[in-house]
Amino acid sequence: MAVSDTLINTLFDGRYRILRKLGTGGMANVYLAEDEVLGRRVAIKILDDRHAGDDQFVERFRREAKNAASLSHPNIVSIYDRGEAEGTYYIAMEYLDGRSLKELIVARGPAPVHVAVDYARQVLAAIRFAHRHGIVHRDIKPHNVLVDGEGRLKVTDFGIARAGVSQMTEAGSIIGTAQYLSPEQAKGAPVDQTSDLYSVGVVLYELLTGVVPFSGDTPVEIAMKHLSSVPEPPSAKRAEIPRDLDLVVLRALAKDPGDRYQSAEEMDADLARVARGVSVSPATEEAATAIISRPPPTAVTEITPRARDAVPYAPPAAYYDYDEPRRRAVWPWFVALLFVAAAVIGGYFLYDQIQNQLSGSKTVAVGNYGGIREIAAVRDIRSIGLKVQVVRQFRADVDETYVFKQDPQPGSRIPKGNYVTIFSSQGPPKTTVPSVVGESLDRALSDLQDKKLKGKSVPVDSDKPEGEVVSQSPTAGASVVEGFRVTLRVSKGPKPVAVPNVIGFSFDSANSTLLARGFAVRRVDVESSEPKDIVVGESPGAGTFQPPHTTIKLSVSKGPKTSTVPTVTSLSQSDAVAQLRASDFRVSIVSQPVSDPNQDGIVQTQDPAGGTQWSSVPGTAPSPRHCRCPRPTHRRRSARWMSSCRSSTARSARTGPCRACSSSPESPTWAPASPRLRCAWTRTCSRRCCATAGSRWQGTSPCGPVTRSPTRSGSRAS
Repeated sequence: MAVSDTLINTLFDGRYRILRKLGTGGMANVYLAEDEVLGRRVAIKILDDRHAGDDQFVERFRREAKNAASLSHPNIVSIYDRGEAEGTYYIAMEYLDGRSLKELIVARGPAPVHVAVDYARQVLAAIRFAHRHGIVHRDIKPHNVLVDGEGRLKVTDFGIARAGVSQMTEAGSIIGTAQYLSPEQAKGAPVDQTSDLYSVGVVLYELLTGVVPFSGDTPVEIAMKHLSSVPEPPSAKRAEIPRDLDLVVLRALAKDPGDRYQSAEEMDADLARVARGVSVSPATEEAATAIISRPPPTAVTEITPRARDAVPYAPPAAYYDYDEPRRRAVWPWFVALLFVAAAVIGGYFLYDQIQNQLSGSKTVAVGNYGGIREIAAVRDIRSIGLKVQVVRQFRADVDETYVFKQDPQPGSRIPKGNYVTIFSSQGPPKTTVPSVVGESLDRALSDLQDKKLKGKSVPVDSDKPEGEVVSQSPTAGASVVEGFRVTLRVSKGPKPVAVPNVIGFSFDSANSTLLARGFAVRRVDVESSEPKDIVVGESPGAGTFQPPHTTIKLSVSKGPKTSTVPTVTSLSQSDAVAQLRASDFRVSIVSQPVSDPNQDGIVQTQDPAGGTQWSSVPGTAPSPRHCRCPRPTHRRRSARWMSSCRSSTARSARTGPCRACSSSPESPTWAPASPRLRCAWTRTCSRRCCATAGSRWQGTSPCGPVTRSPTRSGSRAS
């Protein structure tokens, strides 16, 4: 079927919905399509009928499409699918919403220098990846480089949109390609990765100047200029271009593949130096200088019939096909001609063998190439009819690109055409800086030592743990010479922080306070007479200095337990004490006079009263409703409260420790023969003392009259 615009809005191969045509080439049409299986947009290239019927081309198309599909790189258009449908062949590839580099150059003219360098480096990244996988593009040109809106480049048509024999007759197709062909492609010689680098040099030249280095009216004229003409430096057309960038372009455009960059990495390294504003490598400077100083050959400005005879390119045989008129049989002459041709051919081979033997017997002396630059040594070796093999090695004691060893040794005589191996220095051995950020200092130094590097630690303030590497210089991935000292900034650790006192705080308040200081909190609930959720202890203690993120353990009260106070009135003192202690209460005994001898040793009253709910924590006294002054152990000694309300002293559970009774003259005293005066604390710890001798304390009521008692006394449990 004929591939036409009737494909638009149709479903191709049962999967691709054709949306619109993107472009037309000499061999195929490219459409924008929607992949209805994966729901994404793709660019689909469909071959025309003429190439779809060429079995040899179809087989090459399949093989090279398969190779291109194996390339997955950010700067290479991805191949999603390939197949055969509706009588033709197609490739589905990544769709990039942008324009070709050629369209940008035509629309905008020369690119800024830094943009041109960046674009060239992206193209080099793509072909470097392809070369590592054994694929040579063979058709690098700005038409095959797509640019998206973010300035990201993607190279397409890896070996697919390649001019073949049948394409040479298509006007406009070969001209666009011939402008970017390498000299060996123009001669029909085998190509390698240096051919792609030549084409990259042409693209970079056009990016910088807006024009290609060689142009002409016909493909043959352009091809001859590629073979013989030396291009003008880009700075001759644009003065702002730096000299080092001229050198990079001229070395890439060298006629001899041996004088060009030997890898995309080598050319990219020089462009990186130009981008940083430093000089290119000595090898590039030497090669470019030699190209500039070399006398240019005669430029070809007009193609004449005589000039065509010297062109190494021969058109296809189809150019000369014509129908001859019928003639009489000439077989006798033909047989005679065969005998003559056989004699000529035999004589030629005999002469060639004799010449080879004579040439082989000639020997030349090998010169001393040690201590000179590699490019000069290569030139000298070739000038005496010998071949050269260059071996590049790292040597710290020899400057870069200088020869330090050769084989055979100087003065040796070897036949012409033999190889001389020279060993060229690449400078000191280099290594890649590893990433050690986040590692401990010891581990980082060990990793650097594995890479034959040294480390220098610089302590810095940081929130990272002590001894952790927080940054490094140079950064990871940098290429440096072995033995280079890498600076490591190592954390001193976070500064210690004082632990605040949160005892007596609610847990929520204490937790917020500690978290605000940068501490972690762990809660431990404990038995306590304090109200529930009140902090009663912390560890580490308040006032100590601890590193941030230290865990502070808070002891939090579960709240007081309550139990019923047993009724012990009318019991003997010993029984009452035993029963109260069995209920985890502490007992305070107060003797008071009684009138009935039978009540001697019998509990008269108790405080709190029986049946009351009081907190009962083992080992602590129940919180009384009011406090009493303890009975002094010596006569005529003023009663007073001690600052502590534990043990033998009373305590107010509601308002905190009771204040001490003063020892002023109006304070109550104990008198052996006088009625006993009582001093007591109310629930608010305000002091009430009976000041008259004829009254006594009656709970919380005003003082009442005292009743004199006989010498016997009863007991009162408190």
